[in-house]
Amino acid sequence: RIDNGRVLWYDLDLPDVIQLRRRFIPESERRKFITASFLDESWLNEIRVSEQVLFIAAGVFYYFEESEVREFLVRLADRFPGSEIIFDASSPYGIKTANRMVIKRSGLDENSFLKWGLKNAETLTTWDKRFRVLNTHYYFGEKGRNLGLRLRSIGWISDRLKIQYMVHLKFNPD
Repeated sequence: RIDNGRVLWYDLDLPDVIQLRRRFIPESERRKFITASFLDESWLNEIRVSEQVLFIAAGVFYYFEESEVREFLVRLADRFPGSEIIFDASSPYGIKTANRMVIKRSGLDENSFLKWGLKNAETLTTWDKRFRVLNTHYYFGEKGRNLGLRLRSIGWISDRLKIQYMVHLKFNPD
């Protein structure tokens, strides 16, 4: 995160994560910590800007039901028209594979299972007429990456099958 002297950063997370973050990253006038779940609407009142907000949600939405993700995105569109969000997504196949291969094999219980998968980013535009997908970025498609043959092969398959990707969504005003 680059401080250009003007950007306001808000780190939103659960209490234990914010407590840990405070040990390594200082809070400042332009970097604030908010202790809450993204599903709790009250944190929206702590955001001091109303336009040109860029939200970033990394590794979050997978753990929630589609209805919860949809409600959250609609809430952002209502509160911050014209703003954007970037988040990572996985296809339903990717979610199923992760649950089977990663989580289950590691001995975690079903409370840790991933829930929401997004087959196609354009599906989001059916959730609300204000949603516009600006771009979809696939992880392994970046040119010039120095990856071994095995990882390049896995990445090629992941990108072709649209298993793991980033979505850049804009909330158009009404």
